[in-house]
Amino acid sequence: MKKRYLLTPGPTMISPDTLLEMAKPIIHHRAPEFIPIMEEVREGLKYLFGTKNEVLIFASSGTGAMEGAVTNTLSPGDKALVVDSGKFGERWNNICKAYGVNARVIKVEWGKAVDPAEIKKALDQEPDIKAVMIQASETSTGVMHPTKDIADIVKNYENTILIVDGITGVGVFPLPMDEWGIDVLVTGSQKALMLPPGLAFAGLSDKAWKFVETSKLPKFYFDFKKELKNIKDNQTAYTPAVSLIIGLRDVLRSMKEEGLENIYKRHESLAKATREAMKAIGLKLFAPESPSNAVTAVYAPEGMDAGKIVKFCRDRLNVTITGGQDQAKGKIFRIAHLGYYDRFDIIVAVSAIEFALKSLGHPFEFGAGVKKAMEILAE
Repeated sequence: MKKRYLLTPGPTMISPDTLLEMAKPIIHHRAPEFIPIMEEVREGLKYLFGTKNEVLIFASSGTGAMEGAVTNTLSPGDKALVVDSGKFGERWNNICKAYGVNARVIKVEWGKAVDPAEIKKALDQEPDIKAVMIQASETSTGVMHPTKDIADIVKNYENTILIVDGITGVGVFPLPMDEWGIDVLVTGSQKALMLPPGLAFAGLSDKAWKFVETSKLPKFYFDFKKELKNIKDNQTAYTPAVSLIIGLRDVLRSMKEEGLENIYKRHESLAKATREAMKAIGLKLFAPESPSNAVTAVYAPEGMDAGKIVKFCRDRLNVTITGGQDQAKGKIFRIAHLGYYDRFDIIVAVSAIEFALKSLGHPFEFGAGVKKAMEILAE
């Protein structure tokens, strides 16, 4: 028998209840029975994003919402400040390049968080910067950037908006849009929203909507004004991913039942147990100073290719974790703990790493990581 465990930072595991909801017969998105579903989803997304404004829904991966965040708020030749500390910070830069936006990049060492003072310095030196683009959680490195501190800075600049990739942040730790002053917040369905890939979301502040009015970049499918008009009528401009939206309704109900504070505490506990377990077996964290509660990145033992750990877990134990990307490839492996995860999933993940290391000849106290994780999760 093979029982599989998906412990990657996207796609993540899905509740059986949600799967059953999505398995029901398809309905037509223009039929009256779709209206109450969208009404409930709209309110649930406002609750999750912490905003009074509408949260737009697109049939795409999270990258679609990232692209739309650029094309709907900026114009050709505008200047943006991009924090690049990993693969997804690079993505902001690449989107800007594709649309003729002048990206001023703050390069941050992989595994480190950006210093908010660097952002303030750049805004003071170049007051024509129209947007600051960051990751709340840099999935490729396991780093959490200080979003609130950055928002506190950017809100003081009338002609600058803060655009946040919350793809592995929303539903993991607090990112309340209205309270913090986040102007654009995007996420995707396959992370903490516990759904298959295929939905992207974008919330905008009143300040950001003013930027939409003056944007001159080309847009068609990811047209925020068009989507805003339609979502107020409980529709989308084009054919939505109906089954995913039905699943989303179930997810948002479960999140409301658990409560955001409890969700954040659960993720914090799972992340702490994972990090401390890795240290207990002598491994070093890739982002020890500013770790994200979504995913833990860990250095492989010296002289060992991290890909071998990932391969052993997947092929021998049916436990799928993931490795590093680009410059971190072969150096790190990543264990996710976001969305539909509980304490026993962490025990499985830590156990799998221990089995892999023992098989690959790494000396350590067998069981020390599991013991440490259990001690923390029992608190």
